[in-house]
Amino acid sequence: MSTARSTITIDDSRVRVTTWTFRLAGDSTGPHRHEYDYIVVPVTGGELSVTAADGERRVLAQQAGVPYRGRAGTEHTVTADSDTAVTFVEIEFKS
Repeated sequence: MSTARSTITIDDSRVRVTTWTFRLAGDSTGPHRHEYDYIVVPVTGGELSVTAADGERRVLAQQAGVPYRGRAGTEHTVTADSDTAVTFVEIEFKS
């Protein structure tokens, strides 16, 4: 399994913006916990597996340009299921 690539483009006292790129099926964020509420804006769309800290797994089909929100405290691992590259922008609200 390879690692998803993250690039932080803004990180100030109010917001952090990270672009995530999964190049191959199996690319993963690794387990992590969100410190802040956040919005995800899919750039390409694609299928991802989201595995919660308790092991519960669900498939997430992202659609390019269709945002969704997440909550602070969420613990999970995100893994690409798509055979093509998947990219999304994550916007975390610090205040």
